[in-house]
Amino acid sequence: MKGHGDIDAIVDSKGVKLHLFEPSGRKVWTVVGKDNEHWLEPEMGFCSCEDYYFNAISAGGECYHLKAVRASQKLGKVETVRFSDSEFDNFVSALVRDLV
Repeated sequence: MKGHGDIDAIVDSKGVKLHLFEPSGRKVWTVVGKDNEHWLEPEMGFCSCEDYYFNAISAGGECYHLKAVRASQKLGKVETVRFSDSEFDNFVSALVRDLV
């Protein structure tokens, strides 16, 4: 599992992104890691990364992407990107394609 330095690097580079769709207020969280981008649901404690499946679920902890979201929220370093609701379907489709 990744260490505290990886979390700091993500936070400092504003790698935590909140994609906010308006006017509905729908939110999609992503974290830009070293190799790719991951989709997260912080309120549910979910991340699309392999570490989440292989380590976090079995060990009962959180992956470093979820920890980075919480740290970014606490420090006010979340990069908010605003979109129109009409862009939601295309955005989610592209995100899913990137994850597969």
